[in-house]
Amino acid sequence: MLKKGSKLNSILTGSCPTCQEESMYLDKNPYNVMNVYKMHEKCSHCGTKYQMEPSFFYGAMYVSYALGIAFGVAAFIITFFFIGEKSLITNFIVIIATLIVFMPVIMRLSRSIWVNLFMSYDKDWKDHIADKNKPTLR
Repeated sequence: MLKKGSKLNSILTGSCPTCQEESMYLDKNPYNVMNVYKMHEKCSHCGTKYQMEPSFFYGAMYVSYALGIAFGVAAFIITFFFIGEKSLITNFIVIIATLIVFMPVIMRLSRSIWVNLFMSYDKDWKDHIADKNKPTLR
């Protein structure tokens, strides 16, 4: 099992990178076409804003490209070596179909990886919330 507090747990579950209590996405199902790109603005538990600046997730396109290449290579290896299909046109069709089918998963994984590059798990996130709510003397 993935233990709470690891980046891998946050990436694979799509949860908040700071507290890992809540999903970053409005709908946990990546294949709900109407909500595939919709995210919470911030975590309702710890208050972490996911989009640090305007157009923050544009960088996730590069991660998505790398994941797409990885999925495509995996589809080619499985088709060419394990199934034994030697026709390149068939392999090409399998790669394209794989990328189309896994597009929502790749998109969400890339956003999760991107946000986890800049944020880390904070085991004391509840204390930081309490500190923010304390009145300050002026």
